[in-house]
Amino acid sequence: EVALQPAPGLTWRTIGGVLDFYIFLGPDPNTVIQQYQQVIGFPAMPPIWALGFHLCRWGYGSSNGTWQTVRAMRNYQIPQDGQWNDIDYMDGYRDFTLDSQKFASLPSLVEDLHKHGQHYVMILDPGISSTSPNGSYWPFDEGLRRGLFLNTTQGQPLIGQVWPGFTAFADFSNPDTHQWWLENLQHFHAHVPFDGLWIDMNEPSNFMDGSEDGCPPGELDNPPYTPAVLGDSLSAKTVCASAKQKISVHYNLHNLYGLMEAKATASALIRIRGKRPFLISRSTFPSQGRYSGHWLGDNRSQWKDMAYSIPGLLSFSLFGIPLVGADICGFSGSTSEELCTRWMQLGAFYPFSRNHNTQNEKAQDPTAFSPAARTAMKDVLLTRYSLLPFLYTLFHRAHLQGDTVARPLFFEFPRDEATWELDRQFLWGQSLLVTPVLEPGVDSVTGYIPQGTWYDFYTGSSVNSSGEMLKMSAPLEHLNLHIREGSILPTQKPGTTTEATRGNPLRLIVALSSHATAWGDLFWDDGESPDTFEKGNYSYVVFNVTQNIFTSTVLHASTEATKVTIGTLSIFGVQKPPSKVLLNGQEKPFSYLDNQVLNVSDLGMSLSQGFSLQWL
Repeated sequence: EVALQPAPGLTWRTIGGVLDFYIFLGPDPNTVIQQYQQVIGFPAMPPIWALGFHLCRWGYGSSNGTWQTVRAMRNYQIPQDGQWNDIDYMDGYRDFTLDSQKFASLPSLVEDLHKHGQHYVMILDPGISSTSPNGSYWPFDEGLRRGLFLNTTQGQPLIGQVWPGFTAFADFSNPDTHQWWLENLQHFHAHVPFDGLWIDMNEPSNFMDGSEDGCPPGELDNPPYTPAVLGDSLSAKTVCASAKQKISVHYNLHNLYGLMEAKATASALIRIRGKRPFLISRSTFPSQGRYSGHWLGDNRSQWKDMAYSIPGLLSFSLFGIPLVGADICGFSGSTSEELCTRWMQLGAFYPFSRNHNTQNEKAQDPTAFSPAARTAMKDVLLTRYSLLPFLYTLFHRAHLQGDTVARPLFFEFPRDEATWELDRQFLWGQSLLVTPVLEPGVDSVTGYIPQGTWYDFYTGSSVNSSGEMLKMSAPLEHLNLHIREGSILPTQKPGTTTEATRGNPLRLIVALSSHATAWGDLFWDDGESPDTFEKGNYSYVVFNVTQNIFTSTVLHASTEATKVTIGTLSIFGVQKPPSKVLLNGQEKPFSYLDNQVLNVSDLGMSLSQGFSLQWL
């Protein structure tokens, strides 16, 4: 039980265990989190499609209902990479089964998604139905035969209750369970070739307290001091602390349950698909980022829930789990068009971007709204997709050295006290500032602009700030984005999937500092093979501007980079109109705008070749 004191101080009460203290000295916030991740492990590199837009709901009702939404999204050319299903695809809510009536066409839907460069993800729970007739449900029969479930103190499978009714709980502390989990997934994948997995209810969650028989007397279930937990009992809405697992009692393993399941699931995905695994887990523990991402759990369709998602996002960045997001537009309750439009704008900048809805609520995918709202949602998703090269490079840096992706402002401006409490704005990496609208009925937003020059992402117009709150125009179709001086952002002409986007030409956005310098980088690989960096199958390019010369330097090259070209250079903050522009010494046509933006297009330079561009 942890309590914050106003001192500032921390009171930590525990009733036992071995306490190992690590102190990370920084000295700055970024370094503290990097040092922390050196201990717990750096996050995995996600496949590029994981960074696209995902759509889900509980209650599509059928595979045809799900398919209808996918088709509507394509019809309006709204970007989408992942289509998901919640528990309604299952037969009686049992893992590794398919409702053969309502979801009969699911294999065809998945085939259609793959044909369109899209991906399929479905939900799985760790509670395995225990009530099917003997011999009719392999996952339970085989798990029982191999002894892979949590047991009571009496040595019998502990039976609780989850969606399918009475269930046993898989013991992921047992390596044999990982093999059984893999076999179950292989059987299902042969029928429905899913691409990613969503593991839920893995605290583990139980609709009963403890088990169908409660919990036995004893210190594990009734410790001398009970921390301030739900229901004032360790077994409230979960399993008995005394339950036996392969390597210890559940008391010692409870917080590790979701982590152990994620480890088993990630390894199964690699075995089945031979590609980087993509999974999202509800329960997490330090080092989770090595195996999975996280969504912030069931929220509500309310303005305050949207605002609360930002501190949630930033907290998980600190935990070494950069692939994180909340249910866009809210899970339970009924959203409004205005709330959903604003939430789609914010959610387009969640590192993990998924719109998810509960059953019996009206649809809240982008196609469900008026043309104006739909267009606003489509536009902000296209903006996200245009920034994929930048976002993907941030994930590479997270994987390599523990940098954060979604980042609090105080990480970059630790000496500016005004940034310490900001939780209604955030950065992507060092250089892209996101200022969302978080309240209804407004057409402007007030945000903090740290000291220096910032450029409007869309127009390149500059804002010089002394470190102040600034009121910005924010009509319903607009999300405020600003680029920090001295940075170079690799962007790309967006398509409606990450696959379609990847072949398009790059546009490099240069935001000159007050000294007319800038720096940026780009990590590029095939987007899905495991360990591309470790095996050297990647390209890494560094961009630099000094004394009116832009240079692109290829530090590491792979064949992937030959397939993509740099089409356009947009340079923000060029103080006076150039008389000419030279690409590798050859004159190039250019345009120069009154707001000090220099554009040079039709460059046609392969990413795999270094070049320089000078303006005089």
